[in-house]
Amino acid sequence: MGENLAVKYLGERGYRIRHRNWRSGKNEIDIIAENNEFVVFVEVKTRTAEYLGDIRDLITADKQKIIIYVANSYINRYDINKEGRFDVIIVVARGKDLEIEQHIESAFYPTLR
Repeated sequence: MGENLAVKYLGERGYRIRHRNWRSGKNEIDIIAENNEFVVFVEVKTRTAEYLGDIRDLITADKQKIIIYVANSYINRYDINKEGRFDVIIVVARGKDLEIEQHIESAFYPTLR
C-alpha cells in the first residue's frame, strides 16, 4: 500500500511511472519513474509511526549497491539517455492511515567501488 501511495504522489508531481517492481535477477527496484531531466529509481520504505529510524538504517550501503546494479541493468536494457537519480520515499503508517513522510531526492549516488 505504501508503494501505491508513492506512485500516486509521484504522478501528482509530474513524474511518469515507467515500471513498478522491476527485477534484474532476484533483485528489484520498487518504482522507476521519469521527469524531464531524470530517470528516477525509487526505493519506498513504509514504517509505522513507532519506528522512525535514521534513513541510513533504512538503505544500507549493501542495499544501495543492489539498487545501483539493478538501475544499471535497466538503463542498459532500455537504452536510457537521461541521467539517473536515486530517491527514497518514506511512507508512515499510523493505524490504517498512510502518509508520505519524506521524499528524499538524490538520496545516494553511485560510486566507483
